[in-house]
Amino acid sequence: MKYIKPLILFSFLSGLIGVAALVGIYFYIKPDLPSVTVLKDVRLQTPMQIYTKDGKLISQYGVKRRIPVKLEEVPQELIDAILATEDSRFFEHHGIDPIGIMRAAVSLVLTGEKRQGASTLTMQLARGFFLTREKTYIRKIKEIFIALHMEQELSKQDILELYLNKIELGHRAFGFGAAAQVYYGKPLNELSLAQIATIAGLPKAPSVLNPISGPERSVERRRVVLLRMLDEEYITKAQFDEAASAPVTAKKHGAEIEVDAPYLADTIYNEMVEIYGKEEAETGGYQVFATATSELQLAAQRAVVRNLHDYDERHGYKGPLGYLWNIPKSESKDEKIPELSLSFDISNKTSRDDWDNTSIIRVLEEVPHIKPLMPSVVTKVDEQSIDVLSVDGETRTIAWDGLDWARRYITDFRQGSDPKTASDVTQEGAVIYIRQQEAQWRISQIPEVSGAFIALNPENGAVEAVVGGYSFYQSQFNRATQARRQVGSNIKPFVYSAAINSGYTLASIINDAPINQWNAATGVAWRPQNSPAEYDGPIRMRKALGKSKNVVSVRLLRGVGLRETADYLTRFGFNKDDIPLDETVSLGSSSHTPLEVVRGMSVIANGGYLVNPHFISKVLDENGDELWKANPVWACNRCESQSEAEILPEDDEADIEALLAAELNQDIILGDAGGEEDAQKVIAPQVITAQNAFLVAEMMRTAVRANGNWSKKTYWLGTGWRARNILQRTDIAGKTGTTNDSRDTWFSGFHKDLVATAWVGFDNMGRQLGRATRNQNLINKNPEKFNWIGNALIGTEDGAKAAGPAWIRFMQKALKDKPHTPMPVPEDIVRVRIDRTSGKLTRRTDHTTLFEYFLQGTEPTTYVRDDEVLDPATQDKATAPEPEEIF
Repeated sequence: MKYIKPLILFSFLSGLIGVAALVGIYFYIKPDLPSVTVLKDVRLQTPMQIYTKDGKLISQYGVKRRIPVKLEEVPQELIDAILATEDSRFFEHHGIDPIGIMRAAVSLVLTGEKRQGASTLTMQLARGFFLTREKTYIRKIKEIFIALHMEQELSKQDILELYLNKIELGHRAFGFGAAAQVYYGKPLNELSLAQIATIAGLPKAPSVLNPISGPERSVERRRVVLLRMLDEEYITKAQFDEAASAPVTAKKHGAEIEVDAPYLADTIYNEMVEIYGKEEAETGGYQVFATATSELQLAAQRAVVRNLHDYDERHGYKGPLGYLWNIPKSESKDEKIPELSLSFDISNKTSRDDWDNTSIIRVLEEVPHIKPLMPSVVTKVDEQSIDVLSVDGETRTIAWDGLDWARRYITDFRQGSDPKTASDVTQEGAVIYIRQQEAQWRISQIPEVSGAFIALNPENGAVEAVVGGYSFYQSQFNRATQARRQVGSNIKPFVYSAAINSGYTLASIINDAPINQWNAATGVAWRPQNSPAEYDGPIRMRKALGKSKNVVSVRLLRGVGLRETADYLTRFGFNKDDIPLDETVSLGSSSHTPLEVVRGMSVIANGGYLVNPHFISKVLDENGDELWKANPVWACNRCESQSEAEILPEDDEADIEALLAAELNQDIILGDAGGEEDAQKVIAPQVITAQNAFLVAEMMRTAVRANGNWSKKTYWLGTGWRARNILQRTDIAGKTGTTNDSRDTWFSGFHKDLVATAWVGFDNMGRQLGRATRNQNLINKNPEKFNWIGNALIGTEDGAKAAGPAWIRFMQKALKDKPHTPMPVPEDIVRVRIDRTSGKLTRRTDHTTLFEYFLQGTEPTTYVRDDEVLDPATQDKATAPEPEEIF
């Protein structure tokens, strides 16, 4: 008894001291324990994902890769593998595993090393959320208390689901959903047993056990996992043997991008960062949906890329990127032979025999990869074809159709002679780019010219497509939203709108004659000229806009007043500070972004309402619940009843009437303002009248078509005539724009439901777009009529040639399935027959007359006298313009 009592007392005191120590430790680490609120509302740091309006992934932003999964979405095999390997008694303990702790303690006593951590899944989760990986006793004690605390507040299922989504698994993958994507490019439910075992073994040491960084160690770890599953009878021996012997199939995968639209994604990302801040935007798990659909966004990107290549090819081939063999010698001191910048020396490889396919591909892998261009090396040159080896290891033949454009580039204004053989274009050993166009491979190059494109829904300002340049990976500068460039004649519809607002009509006669204004203050005469420098004398306003007469625009500005016009332009959303207070504003000397221009054009398209462009339609949280939805202002011309649409041709010749026959006298079905959804719409400010918008749109319809009758000598072309000729639609309107010396070129236009602007120019504002001469090779392919939209366009670059094709190609796709829907005629618009030359009323019904629209009360009141009538058909044939061939 004398030994028992001291032993009991010692045990009691030891227990008391132990309890006191535990209580002391608890209070010591209590400030580090998570609150109940944190544990019950754990928020995973999930990257932001951006989607098109139709739900296709555009991009993902965030350092951590995480794809949250629900427990019921996780394959049972993965749960079995994790439990067998990491915590086989997970559903039996309360956060700590006494057996595991005793095993770790024994190991520590016997070896003196911390070989076993005895961490349960709950403890690992506690460490992942709140602690570090440092191996210290105090961290382990904190881990235990936090794990016990978590088990009190969360169910086992909640803890397991958090573990599956939180744990770090290497290569910035957090959670098993992300690991499946990063290593195998698949969702969890598509993984094989071998792949499941591989990622289940990663939590122990993800940086060294992952199958990309350490494939051999990964195989060993996979075998351990499979053995544990076999011991726990989760798998059979046959399954073990098959999975253990499976090859390593992992390779690094990016996010499953379905639509590569980086300019759109970057714009939306910047908006989210501005609203939420960078850290919250990148880790808050936001799912952001654009206003643009995948179909229209891709159509815009293809149109811009093709258009810039077309311009580039018109102006000639600048040669290869460098040479691997057959390196030419300089023929002059000014000529520089291009050299490749590589991370390794190739100076000892001077002939074809020194190069095998592997070493060639190694070089090509260092050449910048810019879609749609593919780095290649010319391996064979025949009479009119070449063979190339591309970076993807494929050998391709480029036929003459893919080479014949490549005459030598001399300057932006001069090209060399047309090539006759493949050796005139390139030689063996040359490192080149190739690209695929309409199933045909062709030699190519990175265009130096830049472009931009943006399309809006004119009813609510939703951006339907945005392209900021040739390639975001080449230049992140978004020219559609950031580049302020002179707009040229794209300003004229707004100037003409100001004139209509001041009492002018589409039939007003303006003198198209040269202006020579002396400025006594500067001692310089201002002589604005038409382009081309042709003058028609007295001309109707409709025709003047259609032919983009510069001097008429200046005279209209003078008629309205400079300050009045400048103030009026702000109605279309243009910043007053960007509008110069001199007469050059009527010719487009002000600088605006394509986004600003397309917003202004939308006012004309939607009946006079100023909408706000926006890129985001809605934002969801990480659980898919809607956080925010766009509530834009709406053009309300459809909220009110409109008159029946009766769109008649300007001229009454049979060919135009035939095109329009299907559209005449048809009813326009308009949505009403009823219903809860419509009642909640915010109406945009109406900045011009519906009648004004309609009349300007009518003039812009003239600008995109051929007008009049050739046989009657009333024929003339709008500057954008190719648009209607190719699209074969009468419900479109547009305007070209070209600045002095063709430094900036534009094409803006619209359908009732879609408005778009295209811009082409060099980033160097002093560089002119130049001139292209005829390439007879391309003419020979179709001697009767060559392709207007491709490389055969010749002459000085302007809005119709340089920017117009991008707009047309986009609209070909966008309007493909849309029925012809002309703009409805607003109330108080009347149509009367007028004399073609004087704009006065007429009782004639022949080719000297036409129908014109007027705001009621502004139509002519006097009739033309017989001696005033000018019959173009009786004029000298030599004075009539030769028709431009139309295809």
